Amino acid sequence: MAGVAYTLHTYDHDPGVASYGLEAAERMGVSPKRVAKTLVASVTRATRPELVVGVVPVDGQLDLKALAAAVGSKRAEMATPSDVERSTGYVLGGVSPLGQRKKLSTVIDQSLLEHATVFVSAGRRGLEIELSPNDLVAVSSATVAPIVTYVSR
Repeated sequence: MAGVAYTLHTYDHDPGVASYGLEAAERMGVSPKRVAKTLVASVTRATRPELVVGVVPVDGQLDLKALAAAVGSKRAEMATPSDVERSTGYVLGGVSPLGQRKKLSTVIDQSLLEHATVFVSAGRRGLEIELSPNDLVAVSSATVAPIVTYVSR
């Protein structure tokens, strides 16, 4: 893949789980801070709506206000499932920041760069790609910014 080292990992996906990302971390036996979820939001730039991607650790939540600021917008909201699937070419729970049907602006949370390798969906539930976070930034042409928030439970 674009000249970077990576490893594919598979696991048996349970369609009844509440969180695909936490399931991936548990099944692969890695910290949820190293497994990322790929979320698509809608922002307004230059007076028209645009879809952007936020990549954050699966144990956190995407901070929509921070994502908007990272791409030069004032506001962001989650994209509709149909917009996500149509623009990326992936089903929910299997959206990858790589190889999307339509290249979207991507912002990766800065905390992911603290790890030697991270895991992102490889395009379907039960399939993850492990690579260095710096390679992920390069291959996805991403911006790095603090876009994750944690909510106590």
